[in-house]
Amino acid sequence: MAEARTLAEVYRRFGEAAAGTSPLHERVAIALSESAEALRAIGSAPARKRHPSLVLAALHDLALAGRAPALAGAYATGDGDAAAGAAVDALVRLTDPVVDLVARRRLRADETGHGAVLYPAVAEVARRAGADAVGLVDVGCSAGLDLTVDRVGIAYGNGQSLGDPASPVRLTASVVGDRPVPTRALPEVVAKVGVDLDPLDVTDPDDVRWLRACVPPDRPERGAKLEAEVALAAADPPLLLRGDAVDVLPDAVARVPSDALPVVLTTWALSSFPLEGRLRFLHRLDDAAAGRPVAWVSVEGVGVAPSVPTLGDRRASGHSTIGPVVLDGSTLHAEAVGRCWSRGGVLAWLARS
Repeated sequence: MAEARTLAEVYRRFGEAAAGTSPLHERVAIALSESAEALRAIGSAPARKRHPSLVLAALHDLALAGRAPALAGAYATGDGDAAAGAAVDALVRLTDPVVDLVARRRLRADETGHGAVLYPAVAEVARRAGADAVGLVDVGCSAGLDLTVDRVGIAYGNGQSLGDPASPVRLTASVVGDRPVPTRALPEVVAKVGVDLDPLDVTDPDDVRWLRACVPPDRPERGAKLEAEVALAAADPPLLLRGDAVDVLPDAVARVPSDALPVVLTTWALSSFPLEGRLRFLHRLDDAAAGRPVAWVSVEGVGVAPSVPTLGDRRASGHSTIGPVVLDGSTLHAEAVGRCWSRGGVLAWLARS
């Protein structure tokens, strides 16, 4: 009984917090918190898989798959009352499929919005290494949407632009500070490799549906953006390697042709590693650079990425550090070239061109 009360409180608070971003999620979460049957169904999932965001995504997935038509209809019309009732009914009626989904899936928030930060950082690290071609290795890639960085169009708030102006994926970012973003073009990208414990394949309908399900149903602008991102990635899908990043990294780097510079990308991926794991990651990079130059573009919270300077900033300061690193034999060159906020939506470039 106490566990049910705790779960109900979690869902009620989640619903209240979602009010400003997704009214449908607000109504559905609160409805689930008030239904004893729904709470029993949620309680049958593994304890660490009962989070409202994950359960709501599973319900959305079933609606998109045509298995919960009443819920799909309510989501399509934005009817909060109908969605609340249909969600409770779907969860009780389809408890086993919901539990199966939450048990084997992770919540995803894939957006290529990172490209506004990654594009100039990759171009910069390639310049420093003297590379005419690069191979991208995205650690914690999820569906590998960041690997389309060479094919997106980027508009910065100060009037600058980078990338492909005709791209179906258009990214925007604000620029703060008095230094412009370097306008150097990316060199040719000859390989794209994604590394993840559970990568999603943008050519697999079930995986794509799960990506869509992780977007609240009343956020059509995010849904449309995701559709464009997935279509762009599917036109040139990356090679996906499944496994722990530290273990798989040498194989991933080896997939980059010998005449191209491997550029490893971590965008808020290392924060999930314990300190020991982050240090092992750096050692693996160092090992990979024993026979060829290897670069690393780190976009992580202050102090998260080993070897990347913190610029004197405090940990948990609310922003992230952009750090290009070049490893060549026994030499490591690391610099912090900028700061960013809002997952790359706001950028301050610090290095001189």
